[in-house]
Amino acid sequence: MSENAFTPALGRLAPTRFYDSVVALTRERLWRTLTAAYVAPRPDEVIVDVGCGTGSLAVLLARVEPRAHVVGLDPDPEVLEVARRKAGAADAAVDWRLGMGDSLTDLYGPSSLDTVVSSLVLHQCAMPVKRAVLASASAALRPGGRVVIADYGLQRTSRMRLAFRTVQLADGTEDTRPNADGVLPDLMSDAGLQGVREVEVVPTVTGSISIYVARRG
Repeated sequence: MSENAFTPALGRLAPTRFYDSVVALTRERLWRTLTAAYVAPRPDEVIVDVGCGTGSLAVLLARVEPRAHVVGLDPDPEVLEVARRKAGAADAAVDWRLGMGDSLTDLYGPSSLDTVVSSLVLHQCAMPVKRAVLASASAALRPGGRVVIADYGLQRTSRMRLAFRTVQLADGTEDTRPNADGVLPDLMSDAGLQGVREVEVVPTVTGSISIYVARRG
């Protein structure tokens, strides 16, 4: 699975260098701050940001708790270079790694991570990859470890579904439709995660972004 090609950060919409400007239109400061609050990093915890992109969330987590070991994982070397520059400018210590989100146990071993977090990644993935990433996260977590997902979830209104068409234009309908139909909580439970909750819903100009939390039992 981890050998599959990945979808670039902005899909078909625009080159990666425009990613931060585009994502800023999604009330990014609000939902990233909420995501970091639910991650609640603690000293000495190992936190992996799967599909870290240009590194905004990983950098934020490292600044919130500099004593945590924050890893930014992404398969795109170009986007990781942007992330490294961003971390340097913010004086944030992040361990940037090249890799896919379905290979966490290969990279870190089973039951080795305190938290796995991911933002705006799973909606770009085909269903088998969504399942593989969540299964990998579950297997790599220590008992009681946390998963925090910020992504496009159930689009509850016709207005949000219409707004979400921008995302579908960039990333295709086949991979994104399950998210819009609300599949993520079921996939998280199927991966063996417990206490799955949708804790926030943030309406944006590109559809609503949900934050989901769960733990490994």
